[in-house]
Amino acid sequence: MVEKKLIGKISHFYPKISVAVVDLEDTLRKGDKILIERASGSFEQVVDSMEIEHKQVVEATKGQSIGLRVIEKIREGAKVFKIIE
Repeated sequence: MVEKKLIGKISHFYPKISVAVVDLEDTLRKGDKILIERASGSFEQVVDSMEIEHKQVVEATKGQSIGLRVIEKIREGAKVFKIIE
Protein backbone atom coordinates (compact mmCIF):
# COMPACT_ATOMS: atom_id res chain seq x y z
CA MET A 1 0.00 0.00 0.00
CA VAL A 2 1.18 3.50 -0.81
CA GLU A 3 1.62 5.85 2.14
CA LYS A 4 1.77 9.62 2.07
CA LYS A 5 3.31 12.12 4.47
CA LEU A 6 2.44 15.83 4.63
CA ILE A 7 5.57 17.81 3.82
CA GLY A 8 4.25 21.29 3.06
CA LYS A 9 1.67 23.72 1.75
CA ILE A 10 1.51 25.96 -1.30
CA SER A 11 1.84 29.62 -0.30
CA HIS A 12 1.93 31.11 -3.82
CA PHE A 13 1.62 30.06 -7.47
CA TYR A 14 3.13 31.72 -10.55
CA PRO A 15 0.97 30.56 -13.48
CA LYS A 16 3.12 31.98 -16.31
CA ILE A 17 6.13 29.87 -15.30
CA SER A 18 4.14 27.08 -13.58
CA VAL A 19 6.07 27.38 -10.32
CA ALA A 20 4.64 26.98 -6.82
CA VAL A 21 6.16 28.30 -3.61
CA VAL A 22 6.07 25.50 -1.03
CA ASP A 23 6.59 26.14 2.69
CA LEU A 24 8.20 22.90 3.85
CA GLU A 25 7.38 21.03 7.05
CA ASP A 26 9.80 18.17 6.23
CA THR A 27 12.72 17.33 3.93
CA LEU A 28 12.18 17.15 0.16
CA ARG A 29 14.74 15.90 -2.39
CA LYS A 30 15.00 16.06 -6.14
CA GLY A 31 13.61 12.77 -7.49
CA ASP A 32 11.01 12.36 -4.71
CA LYS A 33 7.50 11.45 -5.81
CA ILE A 34 4.89 13.87 -4.47
CA LEU A 35 1.11 14.20 -4.39
CA ILE A 36 -0.51 17.63 -4.46
CA GLU A 37 -4.08 17.77 -3.14
CA ARG A 38 -6.35 20.64 -4.09
CA ALA A 39 -10.11 21.30 -3.94
CA SER A 40 -10.65 20.10 -7.52
CA GLY A 41 -8.70 16.87 -7.09
CA SER A 42 -5.08 15.79 -6.83
CA PHE A 43 -2.12 14.89 -9.01
CA GLU A 44 1.22 13.14 -8.66
CA GLN A 45 4.58 14.16 -10.03
CA VAL A 46 8.29 13.62 -9.51
CA VAL A 47 10.31 16.57 -8.19
CA ASP A 48 12.59 17.52 -11.08
CA SER A 49 13.22 21.24 -10.53
CA MET A 50 13.53 22.89 -7.13
CA GLU A 51 15.03 26.29 -6.26
CA ILE A 52 15.80 28.39 -3.22
CA GLU A 53 16.33 32.08 -3.99
CA HIS A 54 16.78 31.36 -7.73
CA LYS A 55 19.48 28.71 -7.18
CA GLN A 56 18.90 25.04 -8.06
CA VAL A 57 19.05 22.71 -5.04
CA VAL A 58 18.81 18.93 -4.72
CA GLU A 59 17.50 18.96 -1.14
CA ALA A 60 15.51 21.34 1.06
CA THR A 61 14.62 20.95 4.73
CA LYS A 62 11.89 21.84 7.22
CA GLY A 63 11.34 25.58 7.55
CA GLN A 64 12.58 26.47 4.06
CA SER A 65 10.45 27.85 1.24
CA ILE A 66 11.19 26.49 -2.22
CA GLY A 67 10.17 27.21 -5.77
CA LEU A 68 8.84 23.98 -7.27
CA ARG A 69 8.00 23.48 -10.94
CA VAL A 70 4.56 21.82 -11.15
CA ILE A 71 2.80 20.07 -14.02
CA GLU A 72 -0.70 21.44 -13.30
CA LYS A 73 -2.22 24.69 -12.08
CA ILE A 74 -2.78 24.94 -8.32
CA ARG A 75 -3.89 27.48 -5.73
CA GLU A 76 -2.56 28.73 -2.44
CA GLY A 77 -3.36 26.41 0.44
CA ALA A 78 -3.00 23.15 -1.52
CA LYS A 79 -1.27 20.42 0.49
CA VAL A 80 1.91 18.68 -0.66
CA PHE A 81 2.56 15.09 0.39
CA LYS A 82 5.62 12.87 -0.15
CA ILE A 83 4.64 9.43 -1.46
CA ILE A 84 6.33 6.62 0.46
CA GLU A 85 6.32 3.31 -1.41
